[in-house]
This record gives sequence, C-alpha cells and structure tokens, in this order.
Amino acid sequence: MAAFETTYIPVNGASFGGRLSAAFRKAVAVVTAWNDARMTRNALEKLSDRELDDIGLCRGDINTL
Repeated sequence: MAAFETTYIPVNGASFGGRLSAAFRKAVAVVTAWNDARMTRNALEKLSDRELDDIGLCRGDINTL
C-alpha cells in the first residue's frame, strides 16, 4: 500500500511563491492595461475630427485616455 504525504499550501498568497505569483499577475495586468490604452489612443488618432465629434471627443481628449 502506498502512502502519500501532502502538505498544506496556502491559497491566499501567504507563501513566498504565492506572493511572487500575485506580483507577476499584477505586473501582467498593468502591462495589459497600458497596451489596451495605447491601442485605443492609436485607433482614435486615426479618426477624423468629424468622427471624433460624432462620439463626443476632440483631439485633446485622446491624450487623457
């Protein structure tokens, strides 16, 4: 008969690996949010003034996104 020894691994991030994993997830989330904003700004910059007016924006609003 085989015996398996298991250890409790905290899921709330109390261990070093959990904290490291949480930091990595946060870093990925920050980079993803930055990239989404960058892509949105690039798409809005390609629109004409008329198209921007249709969605209620002006050129000055693009940099604040």
